[in-house]
Formats: sequence, C-alpha cells, structure tokens
Amino acid sequence: MYKTEYLEKEESNFIKLAHTTNNNYAIIDLHKGASLQELVINNVPIIEDLSPLKYENTYASSVLFPFANRIKDGTYVYKGTTYQFKINLKEENNALHGLVYDKAFKIIEETASEHAASVTLEYDETDISQGFPYTYTIILTYTLTANGIDLSTSVKNTDSNAFPFTLGWHPYFISKNLYESSLKFDSHQKLILNERMITTGIEPYDGKKVFKVEDKNLDDCFILNSNTVTFETPGYDLEMTTSSNTTFLQVYTPPKANTIAIEPTTGVSDSFNNKIGLQVLEPEHTYTIDWKIKCFFN
Repeated sequence: MYKTEYLEKEESNFIKLAHTTNNNYAIIDLHKGASLQELVINNVPIIEDLSPLKYENTYASSVLFPFANRIKDGTYVYKGTTYQFKINLKEENNALHGLVYDKAFKIIEETASEHAASVTLEYDETDISQGFPYTYTIILTYTLTANGIDLSTSVKNTDSNAFPFTLGWHPYFISKNLYESSLKFDSHQKLILNERMITTGIEPYDGKKVFKVEDKNLDDCFILNSNTVTFETPGYDLEMTTSSNTTFLQVYTPPKANTIAIEPTTGVSDSFNNKIGLQVLEPEHTYTIDWKIKCFFN
C-alpha cells in the first residue's frame, strides 16, 4: 500500500510519496518549484540531496519554464518587442532556467492505492513580469510506482496573448561509480556551444556508440531521434522517456562526485533567439508533457 505524507522541515514544506512497508519513496519540495529532491527505489538511492551544493546553483530536479537552459544576455524579441529577463547567472550575463524553479506550489489533489501514490501540485502566475509579461498556470502530477516515478507537466496560457516557451526538467542522478556508468540515446546531431554556453551551431554526432561518462566534465546538448534515454550504472539501470516528439538531451556533471544531470528539454540554449524547439502557446490553450523514469536492478 502507498501513502502521501506532508512534511515541514528546514523552513520549507515537502510532500512525501511512499510505500508503507518497503523503502520506495519520493520527496518533493513544495517551496522550491515543486522539485523532486529525493527518490529511492528498491532501497537504492536514485536522486538525493546535493548538499553541500546549493539549490539556487544546481536547480536540482526543478521544472524549467518558460525556457530551459540559457537566454543570451537575458534578452529576446517577440512580435517586434524586445524583452529583458532578469540576469540570474551573472558570471555569464545570461538568464538561466526560467521563472518557476523557486516558486511555491500548492497541493490540489492526493491519491494513494495498492499500486501507486500520486500528488498534483499547482502554481498560478497572476503577476506579469517585464521579461515575460504573461499569466499562466502550471500543474505537476508526480506518481510513484514500484519501479520508478512519472511526472506529468501541464502549462495553461491564462493570458489574453500568445507566448513563446520551451520546457524542461533538471533531475540529477547518483551512481556508485560514475566513471563506470554510461548513457545510451539515439542522436546524430550535437549543439555547438560557445564559452558562455550559448548555442552557435549544430555538428554531426555518432549516435550509435555508447556514451561512457568516465571522467568527462559535461555540459552538452544533443538533438534526439527518439524519446528514450538509458542510464546504466553499477547499481541500477534507468530508462527515461518523454512524450514529446521534439526532444533534446542536456547532460551535465556538477562539482559533486558520482552525480550527473540528465535533462530532457523541448528546446535548447538561447531558444528564444535561435528558435530551436521554440513553441507558441495560444490563450486558453494547454501544453502537456510526460516524463517517466523506470529503474531496473540486477
């Protein structure tokens, strides 16, 4: 049997999805963008707290909206008007990872059964900003099962005007030995990024080979031909799938041992300017994407 549990600690509020007898659980921080801060499956840690790294520097497991990755100088032009996002990555003079990673979400529904626990969370933006002068509602539904977790994300345009957007998710996974871990994904194209991590072009990539992590320092983006990415580690294997037909994969290794971010996104660095993956959401329309994580053990 599964259950949901509300937790208060460290000046924040959390919701925990858990099995009542085995050690499967997920912990979501309601005050930090409803980000998934812990995930344990079959008593094996898959996602854990990145301390001493700080959330405001890692954006750990946050949902990225209205843009994933960077906007060069925080500025873009839409329908002939120039807009300016807040620069939150000052060393690069870029805007990074959107506007909802630090928002407080509220619980609107909880369910638990013999097979799963689920929680639906909502953030309603009613105050327009200079960089993104639109209102919207984001609804996230996390569902914990015996072998993983699903995240369904819906964005509704509650404004009277259409707006541009990309969407992403920023989970970090841990491995007993990242050097001996690998990724498998179908891609024939990789983005070319400059010293500020802004997209400047696209180059060929040999997607047939296994991507061995080893001691690589990664912050790379690939254009995927399929919606499935596999992460193989000495302790478990993981399969991540997305419902989007247009999918990009950002891979990043933070300054923490045996940790890697595997980020599915619908757009790329500076998408508001280069238009790669950029979509437009019309008033009263809703965009929905599902990300699923499934774990396998030897």
